[in-house]
Amino acid sequence: MRIWTEHPAEADVEAVVRRCFGLLRAGSIPEAEQLIDHHPVRHVLKSLWTGSVEARADGDEGSRNPAADEWEQDLSWLGELDLADFHWDDTGSHVCVEITCRAQMIEVALSFWVRSVDAGWVVTGPATLW
Repeated sequence: MRIWTEHPAEADVEAVVRRCFGLLRAGSIPEAEQLIDHHPVRHVLKSLWTGSVEARADGDEGSRNPAADEWEQDLSWLGELDLADFHWDDTGSHVCVEITCRAQMIEVALSFWVRSVDAGWVVTGPATLW
């Protein structure tokens, strides 16, 4: 987990978020969890799956209705997701990141915080926003 001795710059936090998301997209869940002070990632993946099903269905007229647990069985769908815009609060301690699936914005965004710990500052998250 990345720890800063001073409050990190937005660009530094965004780099950690991008790296974490890249590892999630690659299916490297344990490695992604080690980059940040994380909440359980399972609910995040399920939310991303739910939010991306509609976007994927819009692109495939004959798409099937996916099985409820398909998102856990095959994580290849994560490769269709990308980070879009980062939206920071005025304090520089909270960022929401929009997500796209096949270049279409989905209804789920990820939320991260910069928080103080005994050793310095860390990125915490992600949480999902609908």
